[in-house]
This record gives sequence, C-alpha cells and structure tokens, in this order.
Amino acid sequence: MSATSGIPGRRRALVAVLSTLGLAAAAAAAVTLPANASAPTPPSGWTQVFLDDFTGAAGTGVNTSNWQYSTGTSYPGGPANWGTGEVETMTNSTGNVSLDGNGNLRITPLRDSAGRWTSGRIETNRTDFQPPSGGKLRVEARIQMPNVTGTAAEGYWPAFWALGSPYRGNYQNWPGVGELDIMENVQGLNKVWSTMHCGTNPGGPCNETTGIGNSVACPNTTCQSGFHTYSMEWDRSVSPEAIRFYVDGVNYHTVTANQVDATTWTNATNHGYFVILNVAMGGGFPDAFGGGLDGDTQPGHPMVVDYVQVLQAAGGGSGTTPPPSGSRDAYGTIQAESYDSHSGTITETTTDTGGGQDIGALANGDYALYKGVTFGSSAATQFSARVASGAAGGVSGLVEVRLDSRTATPVGSFAVANTGGWQSWRTVPANISSVTGTHDVYLTFTSGQPADFVNVNWLTFGH
Repeated sequence: MSATSGIPGRRRALVAVLSTLGLAAAAAAAVTLPANASAPTPPSGWTQVFLDDFTGAAGTGVNTSNWQYSTGTSYPGGPANWGTGEVETMTNSTGNVSLDGNGNLRITPLRDSAGRWTSGRIETNRTDFQPPSGGKLRVEARIQMPNVTGTAAEGYWPAFWALGSPYRGNYQNWPGVGELDIMENVQGLNKVWSTMHCGTNPGGPCNETTGIGNSVACPNTTCQSGFHTYSMEWDRSVSPEAIRFYVDGVNYHTVTANQVDATTWTNATNHGYFVILNVAMGGGFPDAFGGGLDGDTQPGHPMVVDYVQVLQAAGGGSGTTPPPSGSRDAYGTIQAESYDSHSGTITETTTDTGGGQDIGALANGDYALYKGVTFGSSAATQFSARVASGAAGGVSGLVEVRLDSRTATPVGSFAVANTGGWQSWRTVPANISSVTGTHDVYLTFTSGQPADFVNVNWLTFGH
C-alpha cells in the first residue's frame, strides 16, 4: 500500500503473523483481572510517571489535565482523513468518548441516520515520554477491543499508540520522527499488531508505509471478548537499544537500533513521545483485509480502556550520574549532575520523576560544564531544561546556554522564578541560535540578586 509523504501510516501495516506456538505456557499462567482493575503497582526499580485509571462519574469526559481531544477529520493543516483514509469525524462528545462510572474509558464509534460516522481520539498533553539515559520506559494499557466480529466488525480499527513529539504542530515530518504502535486491530480479528514506523516514505530503511511490525493472537481469551494488557518497553540499558512489544507480558515483537542506520534511529528516538487512544472507522489498514465499511458494519461497539500508565526505570543505579567517557548526545537527556566541572552548585536527591540527583543552590555567577556535546550537522534550534524553584517573591534569574567559554555570549536562555517549591518541577523550553558540530556546553545562571533561584534536574536540545 502507499501513503502520501508526511502522513502517519501507522495503521497501514501488513505484517506477518507470529506463530503462537510456544506461548501456551505463558497464556495459561496469565491472570484475568476484573474489568475495573486498578493499574498494577510499579515493580521494584520502576517509577510511575503517568497514570489515568479513568475513575469518574458515568457519562463524563476524560480528565483534560491528562488528555486533549483531537477532533474533526485531520490535524489543523495536516493530511485529510488523518492521513489514513479513515472516514469518521472525531468528536469530544460524551457519546463517543466517556467514562463508564466503573473505572473505564469507552471510545464508541457511532453512525447517524445519514450514514455518517463519528468516533473519538484522545492524546496525552505530555509529549516527553522517553527513557532516561541508560534506563527504560514502559507504556502500557489494559484494553478490551470492540467486542464485535465478522461482517459486523468491518472497518473497525482500534489503536493504542505513540507519536514522536516533533510531529505535534508540524504534521508533515512523518515517519522520520518515529511512531510506535503498541496495539492495533482491524475487522474484529483475534490479533494484535505492533509496529515501529521511521525513516522515509515510501520505502526507506523502515519499509514504509508498512513499517517494522509483527502480530500475534491474543492469549487465553480473544482480543474482543476480554481485557488484555498491551505494552511497549523502550530499553536504553542494552546495546543495541531495543523497543519491545508485549501482550499480557509475552514479548512478541522487538525492534533494535542495529536494524536501521544510526541517523534513522536517532531521528526517531532522540525526543519524547505522546500517547494516543482512538477508534478509527475504515481506511487503509482494514481495507487491506478486504472489509471496508459497508451496510453490515454495526455501530456502537466501544473500545474499553481500564487504565493507561507510563513507568520509568533509571539507568546506572540511583547515585549521581558520572560524566560520560565519550561525547554527549545533544538530543538525549543530559543529567545535570553529570557535569565535568562546576562552581557554586550542590548535588542532592530529587523527587522528580525518574529519581536520581539534581543540582541545586544555583545563584548568580554559578555554572556547570558539560564537555563534548555533539549537535551534528542538522542545527539545534531549541533548548529545554527541567527546573524547580522555591525562591522568595521577587527573586528570579536566567538559565543560560553558552558554548566553549563561560564568558561567551549566551546562545539562548529562559527566565525562571518560584515554581511552587524546590522540588516542584517543570520543563521550560527556549529558542537558541542555530548550533552544529561539537561543543563544550556551559549552563550558566544570572540574576540581579545574590539569592538562590533555581534547581536543575536535566537538560536537552532539539531541532
């Protein structure tokens, strides 16, 4: 199949079915949880960085502190029909997206008397989900797919997936920015697909628009008749870096960094992601299985989501991150405490997500140096840092980036004042002058008063 350049084709994958032989033991050991089960407690070494258990009154919408609705038939200025040929109009109506009062979210496709379809698509407000340096990220949800099969399921296309953060607001840079399809299903088939999209379209190192994918039957009960846990684990603690996909704890698909060239992998993974839940109707993927929407398709069968949670596991233990032995990646997460030298800072345990250390007691004239930061040939134009401040009223200052000298003119900066406490963290972005090549990066702190005004947990750069 084909797709227009720049259009997310996550759902167009025609991928091989993984044999279920050898999964019987794992399926037999799977425990069926009740429909309104709470998200499991994070295992040892993991920290929960996002959770929505979808608790709330029946008939109410989602928590907009966590989610935003994507409505209509495209992103503003983006490709029509969400770039996939699906025919529904996405809405924020509680007829399409609502809580059921029993701890679940329901995304329900509906058809009106004129034959027009509506459905729902929600996306996390956060776009920063990625593993810490040397650590892991796990994104999972417990879902019952729409409980409809056969001709009545023709055109149904539920999905739980993630897109690279640079896509938000651009809508023309797919598939290079990466897409991770954790769960897709079409036609009411007892099968879950997972796919990584990357590289260029069509073709390219990731075989677009198909992507690098696989599928498997849901273990124990069918995907439609029961809840299953669908998850993706992105592992930066191994070499080559790996992204693994699971259903009910069974790993059925893995993509590793050495399957594509280094530039393709870097472009797809050196940034955060946002998470999406939706039910599409019609389009390229269901059409590929010979069953587009028609008069036999039954509306009103919801995808039911018990919870979505995101976990992180820190890399390299819980102590201070040492300076890297080689060059640093400007587009990865540079831990603030991994400085090569500094003046005026302290290192302390942070309560921010991911744990570890931050640098604090930062005031006018202080700095931290990070040697050998590699920006590459494609210019960095953005900078962001994770900061917190318990400074008194009227106390504020600048967090600045300077290159190769502590007294060089800053290439960018942002102002920060009290954020609600010395461990009340927020990510603050700023534009910077274009930077290429490799540089020693100085993080400097300038203020009009001598008082401490900021703590820093990490920093990173972007295009």
